[in-house]
Amino acid sequence: MKYVLVTGGVVSGLGKGVTASSIGVVLKACGLRVTSIKIDPYLNTDAGTMSPFEHGEVFVLDDGGEVDLDLGNYERFLDIKLTRDNNITTGKIYQSVIEKERRGDYLGKTVQVVPHITDAIQEWIERVALIPVDGKEGPADVCVIELGGTIGDIESMPFIEALGQFSYRVGPGNFCLVHVSLVPVLKAVGEQKTKPTQHSVRGLRGLGLTPNILACRSDMPLDVNVKEKLSQFCHVPVANIITLHDVTNIWHIPLLLREQKAHEALLKLLNLQGCAKEPMLEEWMSRAKLCDTLHDPVRIAMVGKYTGFSDSYLSVLKALLHASVACRKKLVVDWVPSSDLEETTAKEAPESYKAAWKLLKGANGILVPGGFGDRGVKGKILAAKYARENKVPYLGICLGMQIAVIEFARSVMNLREANSIEFDPDTTTSAVIFMPEGSKTHMGGTMRVGVRRTYFVSGDSKSAKLYGNVRFVDERHRHRYEVNPSMVPEFERAGLAFVGKDETGKRMEIIELPSHPYFVGVQFHPEFKSRPGKPSAVFLGLIAASCGQLDAWLQASGQQNNLTTHASSNVFVTPKKIYRNGSLKKPSKSLLTNGKLHANGTGVHA
Repeated sequence: MKYVLVTGGVVSGLGKGVTASSIGVVLKACGLRVTSIKIDPYLNTDAGTMSPFEHGEVFVLDDGGEVDLDLGNYERFLDIKLTRDNNITTGKIYQSVIEKERRGDYLGKTVQVVPHITDAIQEWIERVALIPVDGKEGPADVCVIELGGTIGDIESMPFIEALGQFSYRVGPGNFCLVHVSLVPVLKAVGEQKTKPTQHSVRGLRGLGLTPNILACRSDMPLDVNVKEKLSQFCHVPVANIITLHDVTNIWHIPLLLREQKAHEALLKLLNLQGCAKEPMLEEWMSRAKLCDTLHDPVRIAMVGKYTGFSDSYLSVLKALLHASVACRKKLVVDWVPSSDLEETTAKEAPESYKAAWKLLKGANGILVPGGFGDRGVKGKILAAKYARENKVPYLGICLGMQIAVIEFARSVMNLREANSIEFDPDTTTSAVIFMPEGSKTHMGGTMRVGVRRTYFVSGDSKSAKLYGNVRFVDERHRHRYEVNPSMVPEFERAGLAFVGKDETGKRMEIIELPSHPYFVGVQFHPEFKSRPGKPSAVFLGLIAASCGQLDAWLQASGQQNNLTTHASSNVFVTPKKIYRNGSLKKPSKSLLTNGKLHANGTGVHA
């Protein structure tokens, strides 16, 4: 096993996650199998209880792991399925060591950070690196490890020490350190300054780690003399100093690495020159270039409570991007704080109220993502009502689906008191209830989380067609409330269709309004399985409906003779014709997987 460690300099937010993912893409393009590990030095055992405002979205894995959003980058870039153990935290390490101590595994020894914590970190890395994540048997060839935080953080010290020991133990030729650092430009003089990188490298070497490759973040490509200066002071060959300058979209980062021959430096340092090929990134390049050339906009109003921090909805944004590129549209997201749509805001901040409604009414489609708590719920209900009444394409995810159900009960069924137990425990009309298996006393790890199977009730629904007319799909969930099953017959009589249910038939998974152009709600989180070139089916439906292409996609998805199906495998649909810029065209193979549209569901053909 070969290991690539990615660390960050003295400034946070430089894009270590994207850099680590891009390194993985380049190595994978060289014919190598790649896995990834993210180390987060915080004391939380996982990201499940952390506020999106503080740490961005909580990414959910197949096995129910609630992890850092960088693992979402790894999965999207490398098209792999990671496990909860691929995210290491200080909390997990200390918890495992303390459990061993309580069992008496240390035989009376004094348990210390060195060697017990550091040994536990190294053992965890070696164990997880052997877990296959690409659907093939046997371990990967290379494990890319990202160390969160910045060099010098007190909380990172045990990991730095462990990784120093680890690099010595596995030896040269099996370990490579890529250090991501900032090279700022002083606007007044236009000079690229190397001091921040020099200081971070000096600090890293003082902690026992020596970088082999420098990945320098900057506004512009580094000048030759700047690279030479960095080489002299940081003891890194000029050929191993890579510029990661600002680009139009992050899909260009693997291309930047290839252009600067970063793969050659990596393969040489890892003694893999004899078993790797030149990186083939043609499909990646065509997708990145196409994304830059899209000009015809599709506007999506994102109605949520965390709109002030886009990382809170990172996977949702990526899923929208994947779908918009597949439809040849330039994605424009209008952030609408849900509370600004409410009547109280009209009185307290009328300008914010007007601005929010202007954005909502100017959008081609509306998306209400998941969330927790009652702040802004009234605004989300108003957004769902506006979409339903005005035939605006709507996608509700998790809470967004529950919101749509509550709004339908109030407006269509005239059940004015309809609500969720989450927002009003004493409601007389509980349209949404607390799930029986949930915990009301513990927040962490107590939700219905991870992959669950959804069965389609019939193949006539838009959702079933978009998924490729499969019997079922496996999607990732994260919720503790659900639609009240006892009210389902009332909803159905009023015209709300529950087109997807769990294996018991009692838990509602997908809703649709048959009379609406596209009004869909899903209890699961489809954004977590969306990939570049393999857009999520329901996100594709939203974008297609928002730009007038839905009928073409549904027609293509319904062509039975073009389906390739297999039990427990991904389902592909080859559309013969797709709308492109208002006219029917054949789809570009560069956007799709092997020229085929990925339905992004797992199931068998009905």
